[in-house]
Amino acid sequence: MATQKLTPKEQVQEAILYPIDWLEERSGLVGGIKYFLFRRVPGDINWFQTLGSATLTAFIVQALTGSILAMYYKPDPQNAYSSIQHITNDVFAGWLVRGMHRWGASVFIILMFMHMGRVFLFGAYKYPRELNWIIGVLLLTMGLAEGFTGYLLPWDQTAYWATVVGINLNGTAPFLGPFISQFLQGGTYIDDGTIARFYAIHMLMIPGAIIALIVLHLYLVIRLGVTSPPWSKEAAGTGSMLKPSRNGRRGLTRPGPRRKG
Repeated sequence: MATQKLTPKEQVQEAILYPIDWLEERSGLVGGIKYFLFRRVPGDINWFQTLGSATLTAFIVQALTGSILAMYYKPDPQNAYSSIQHITNDVFAGWLVRGMHRWGASVFIILMFMHMGRVFLFGAYKYPRELNWIIGVLLLTMGLAEGFTGYLLPWDQTAYWATVVGINLNGTAPFLGPFISQFLQGGTYIDDGTIARFYAIHMLMIPGAIIALIVLHLYLVIRLGVTSPPWSKEAAGTGSMLKPSRNGRRGLTRPGPRRKG
């Protein structure tokens, strides 16, 4: 039987869809992305629910600008400050990238506090989202630690003395305080090895932990659904993917098509 000849438009569509179909057949990645982007959410959500996405966007901006700055920054006491000046004054658009990273850190922290405030006020920390709330608290702690370790890297007077104050405050913590202080300093006081240690923590350890926690956080958001606002007809602390089970508790159900009307 003769095959029907494709029109030029159909040929272009087939050429575009072929790599997508190839990837989907071997990985299922496309279906997972569709499930993530086109999942069912409560119909009465508002702009408060975008604070989490805004926080994630701020973190992505920090990761990208930090990676660019790392290409020119030199983490040693003799060259750290001069490399910052080189980035700001000599590198093309370096002042813009450094400014985005510097002020974006404050935006990232502010958005995290706003997001967690929204979660608390909307009752989104209640059953069954307690684990996601704990992960959010850990993310906030990691974000604050990221800002603290990055503050020393310019290696100027403000950064040095602010870090001294911060380390001394950590050193007053019970039991682990002295250990934390010596670990951060790399010894009994801030010296040449401290900046390298802060750079490693700032660029590798904390971002890796944040990325892992974000992935787990997003997984739980997709699994448990989006929380309705307190003024919704649906009780706060429950989501569209949660329905009563046989024993009276709320169990997880797979999402179905959203009804119109």
